Formats: sequence, structure tokens, C-alpha cells
Amino acid sequence: MMAAPAALPLLLPDVDGPLIPFRARTTAATCDAGEAVRAADQASGNPLIDRLDAADGPRLLALGCQLVWATTWMADANDIIAPRLGLPELLVVEFADDDEPEHGLHWKTRFLTRWAAGRTFVWLDDELTDTDRRWVRIHHPGKALLHRVDPLVGLSDADYASIGDWLAM
Repeated sequence: MMAAPAALPLLLPDVDGPLIPFRARTTAATCDAGEAVRAADQASGNPLIDRLDAADGPRLLALGCQLVWATTWMADANDIIAPRLGLPELLVVEFADDDEPEHGLHWKTRFLTRWAAGRTFVWLDDELTDTDRRWVRIHHPGKALLHRVDPLVGLSDADYASIGDWLAM
């Protein structure tokens, strides 16, 4: 029996760094979803879009979470990133422009913590620090994993194993 989406942990991936690494992947599977996707890629203007790994979509879905984009790509992630990864259209966290972060805190931290509203969540980002982890531990009543992804490499086997292990606890 599949759990209702609200009962599932949230999985909040950033795009730049975790899914589009800043260094070319040597083992990335080709993300060729057809003519419409190639046209969207050209329209995005992002020269690194070909660094997406098609295997990331199924691997993210296999974690058994409710996937929600937590990226400045906002709705463009559904138009450009999701089709290349074989993902359905996902909810998108709509970040406010007026949220000033505390010193040393990532600008997304307070917003995502409020947005999660006590639910268990996994946040995948390349800019996370111990400051963010401490803040979430103090201000979030539910379980949370703030997982930093190496932006040069993107999501790796080790990242998926670590996330899977945490979710299984």
C-alpha cells in the first residue's frame, strides 16, 4: 500500500550543483527525451544543461519521498529539468524575495523550514553548512536531513546511499 503524499517525507532538491554539476560528469547517461526537450534546453540558455544525468530521476523517485523543487529555477524546473530526468511535474517552493537570512545562514533555510511545516524533509543543496543544520535542529520539530552535495560532482552513489540510510532510520 502506498502512503499518502502528505505522509511521505519531503525531498527538496536544488538543481545547480546537485543535479547540474559544475564539472562534466564522466558517466552521465544521455538525457535525450526528444525534440521538445532539446528545444526547451536551447530556450533555457543554460550551457551546463547537458550535465544532467537521466539516472537521477528514477533514483530520486526510488527514495520514496514527495519530490518538491527547491531551486531558483522555480517552475522552469518542471519545463526544462523534469522531462530530461523522466520526472512528473512537481510542486515548486516559491521563494519570497524579502526573506533576509541571518548571518551565516543560507537564504533558503528559514523559508524551507517554514514551508515543510513540521514534516520530515531531506534538502539537497551544494551550499549547506553546519550553521543551517544547527538552525533547523533548533527550529524544526520534525526530522530533517540537510545533505550537502559536492557541486563539482553532483549527486553520487555515496549521496544516494547516505540519503537512503537516513530515510530508513
